[in-house]
Amino acid sequence: MLKVGLTGGLACGKTFVGEALAGFGCLLIQADVLGHEALEPGSEVYPMVVQEFGSDILTGDGHIDRRLLADRVFGTPDKLARLNALVHPYVVRREEERIAQFAVREPHGIAVVEAAILIETGSYQRFHRLILVTCREEQQVQRALRRPGALESDARARLSRQMPLAEKLKFADFVIDTSGDKEHTLRQTRAVWEALRRIES
Repeated sequence: MLKVGLTGGLACGKTFVGEALAGFGCLLIQADVLGHEALEPGSEVYPMVVQEFGSDILTGDGHIDRRLLADRVFGTPDKLARLNALVHPYVVRREEERIAQFAVREPHGIAVVEAAILIETGSYQRFHRLILVTCREEQQVQRALRRPGALESDARARLSRQMPLAEKLKFADFVIDTSGDKEHTLRQTRAVWEALRRIES
């Protein structure tokens, strides 16, 4: 079975590419979804995050206010590192559990993990191949602004803190450029999937 990392910068289109790969038959695991799961009441990570960052990050019903938590940690490297140290082990463990279950069902399948900071954390080394999704920076900003509550200043601040896409290119086995229309992106994605199938077979 082939383990593939899927990464890229803010609003580059990782999710669109990941869902297309899932449509071709790959297992898609979204690290963001697992990260949200880690912050839910009942998770082993939840009490550690509350203890680390304070009960004032909780909503009235006891859930962690992810937007408030993000405001508290982004732009403060040591706080972000502490949050990542709590959440990432949970996320990686859940990823590996799902990949192992998939491998039993599909020993020649392709498992794809979509995550924003695979390269920055060194997690890319866990995978047989790495796909990088790219587009122009101005497109990243425009796409990020389509999200509810998004501010241009926040989008540009996040971009300034991310590893430049040009740096990430050095680590990629495959690059999908999403700056064109969706059909162009899908053609590239299919070509990458076909190349991955040849590797696995």
